[in-house]
This record gives sequence, C-alpha cells and structure tokens, in this order.
Amino acid sequence: MTTPSPADFAGQHITVAGLGVSGISAARALAGLGAHVTVVDGGDSEKQQAAARELEAEGITVRLGDGATLPAGTGLVVTSPGWKPDSPLFAAAAEAGVDVVGDVEIAWRLRGPDAAAWLGVTGTNGKTTTVRMLASILAAEGLHTTAVGNIGTPIIDVVLGQGKDGERPYDVLAVELSSYQLHWAPSLRAHSAVVLNLAPDHLDWHGSMQAYAADKGRIYEGNTVACVYNVADKATEDLVREADVEEGCRAIGFTLGTPGPSQLGVVEGILVDRAFVENRQQQAQELAEVSDIAPGSGTPAPHNIANALAAAALARAFGVRPAAVRDGLRAFHPEAHRIQHIADLEGVTYIDDSKATNTHAAEASLAAYEHIVWIAGGLAKGATFDELVQKSAARLRGVVLIGADRALIREALARHAPDVPVVDLDRTDTGAMPEAVREATRLAEPGDTVLLAPACASMDMFVNYNKRGEAFADAVGELTARDH
Repeated sequence: MTTPSPADFAGQHITVAGLGVSGISAARALAGLGAHVTVVDGGDSEKQQAAARELEAEGITVRLGDGATLPAGTGLVVTSPGWKPDSPLFAAAAEAGVDVVGDVEIAWRLRGPDAAAWLGVTGTNGKTTTVRMLASILAAEGLHTTAVGNIGTPIIDVVLGQGKDGERPYDVLAVELSSYQLHWAPSLRAHSAVVLNLAPDHLDWHGSMQAYAADKGRIYEGNTVACVYNVADKATEDLVREADVEEGCRAIGFTLGTPGPSQLGVVEGILVDRAFVENRQQQAQELAEVSDIAPGSGTPAPHNIANALAAAALARAFGVRPAAVRDGLRAFHPEAHRIQHIADLEGVTYIDDSKATNTHAAEASLAAYEHIVWIAGGLAKGATFDELVQKSAARLRGVVLIGADRALIREALARHAPDVPVVDLDRTDTGAMPEAVREATRLAEPGDTVLLAPACASMDMFVNYNKRGEAFADAVGELTARDH
C-alpha cells in the first residue's frame, strides 16, 4: 500500500463532520493542502456561527443546522470523534461508496517518510495522566516530544507542522486516543501502545461493550515493538492476544504487585522493570521510587502508580534509560481535577476528582482513601452503580448526592450500604455545589476525606468537569474564609 502524501488531497472534495476543535483543525489543514472543504454541523449556536464566519473567510464552505446531508461530489468524509457511527450522514456516505475517517487517520496518512514514532495510550480511565507522564519521561531522555491527540492538541496540526520555521522535528509523539478516534483510524500502526483498563463507558455511542472493547483494541494493530497491558485487567491482555502485530512485537504487562518476566511492577516501594533487561528471568532493573510519582502531592493513588508503570513501559519500549523514567516522573505534575488536593480543614482533607466521570474512575478514586464523605451524581450515561457501591461501602462515612441521575446512586446505596447517611440535594443548578460541600463537611469527622468523585458526567449542571471541579474548590475556599 502506497503511503498517501499531502499532494494527494489537492483538488479532493472533502466533507468535515463537526465544527468542534478537531473539525476546525481538520478543515483548515485539508484546505491548506488544496482540498475543497465543506464543514457540516447540526448545530447553529452563536459560537458555531462565529467559527463558521472565520472558516468562510478562509474559503471553506460551512453548512450549519444540516448535519445529516452529504454534499454532492464528496469524495471523503472526515468526522469529528463524537459523531455516532449510525449518523445519517455516514449512512449516506456508505450508500455513495465514500469512506469515513477521523482526523487521527488523516494525520497518520500525512506523516511523511521520516515521521516521528507514535506511542499510543488508550483506556477507559487514566489516558491523559499517562500520556503526560510519558511525554515527561521522553523529554527527560532528551527527546523532542509532545503529548497530542485526545488530550486537546489536534494531532493533525502537529504532524503538518513538523520541521516548519526551522523547528526541530519531533523524535516521538505521546498520543492519547479515545475509542471514538480509534474507531475512525483504520490505518493507524503505532510503535508501541497500551490499553490501560476497560470498563463500560460510552456504550450509547458504541452500542455494546464488545464493540467498545474492539475499538480500544485497534490501538494494538500493527504494533512493532510492544503491546502493553494491565495484568489486573484480563480484558486488556485478551485484546493483545487478538491483535495482528508485527513479527517480534512483545506483550508487556504492568502490575501493582511483584512483576514476573516481561512485566513492570512494584517491589517494596520501587518501580521495577523485568521486561526490558537482558535476562528477564533473573534480572530486574530499578526505575524509580513510588514517591517519585508527582512528588509533593502526597502518596500517589494506586491507579496513578499503575499509570506511571504503563508510561514507563512505553518509554522503555522506545529505548529510554531508567534514569530518565525517574527524572520524568519527578518532573510530572498532575492536571487539575484529577485527585487534586484542595485543602485540609480541621482534620478533614478535601479532594477534587471531578474528572471521575464514570464508575470505573470513581472506584479507583474511592479506593485511594480510608474514610470518605463522597459527593457524587450528575449524568449517568447509562451506567449502573451497584458494583461501585458494593466495593466502596466499607469506606463511606456519608454521601451527598447532586445532579439529574442521583436517584440511581441513591437506590444502589439503599441496596448495598443502607446504614450510610445520605443527603439528597434535589437540585441541578451550579449553586448546589456550595450546599453539597457544607453538607459533606457536616458529615465528616477528623481524619476523613471529602471526595468529589461524581461517577457521572457534568453537563446537567456544569459546562464540563473542569467547571464542576472549580465550583467544588471555590466552595471549599468559602469554608476556609468563613472558618479562618
């Protein structure tokens, strides 16, 4: 198969589905390559109209409020990640024999002969933390790198910007990939990749857990050096077994326990490599101490230790030295709203994990603390909460519920933790957060943790999980101002 070049897009009639960040990026990039680009979107908000005007000034056609119609003459559809596979636009494309791909696929096709290697990261939870840890480790090795993809930096912009204006080309890219992006990237073949974990999420988009897992597993297809999997999550290892990889590509596990051969793990507070050593049956290489993971932020939660091991495995697969793993982890600082320490007040610790937007993420967050007053609720996205409550019940001092689907959590608590006090705030406005924090403080005792880990999406009350976390931090700040 001949690798496409930028010139291959010149003169093509390409339809871009979606006027979000990735859609705008793809439209501009393809227009810059000489393609005739039309952007379609079902929305017609003031923000979208403003974006449309900007693109139209650059010679790009935009059709708002018309996301279901395939423009005449379209030879390729490039979709934004959120558009569902059963969208009428894609049905029309299939009937017309027109391929549908995502911006990641376009970026992969445009890499060029001396392109940077891609180290891929996916999973239900932990992607952004892991990919940023990985980029920090690669940079500590002296490699020119950046974290791209689902993390917010459109990968197509990075690929087309390679070496421009005298900038040093990238040696390697740390690429975060969502299940949506992988679904639309059939040609992607990473150097090495990891599926961190698998739990039900976005099933309304994929249609089934099997389809969701299959899209995650695409990240392993064609890997050349290492397929990294989670020893504690058999489903990730199963995806490795099913993948069609290059000859010589190895399966590398990571575990919070003592590692076996071809694994990375933890021994007496030390991150240890038994995969990328000469004699993995008898040798082990010390990489870093657990305390090197985000130093200064307290003892790392177990899932962040797992993220660090996954990042270390990908870096070692790329030939990074042990010292760079240590230095990169020391230099890494977690983003806001991910197990973020907000304050300690009268013996109670306040933690913002607003990024825990599904049950799997919330379970990991709840497992990190011994006695918890849990603030939860929002949009459930079709999730159920029985298993989460069962596993976490012994840790709960109390629960404060907010958001549209809080009744689902309340019912699970009644079934599996009937003795835990529950405050059900019957409101979905942003002003509910200060009341939730006050109620949580009332339930908490010295030594407890008030934990915002909603297990739900935020859009019923807040623009995004960032705003929800900021509201929590502000509410804790009001306690500080009032009490001090």
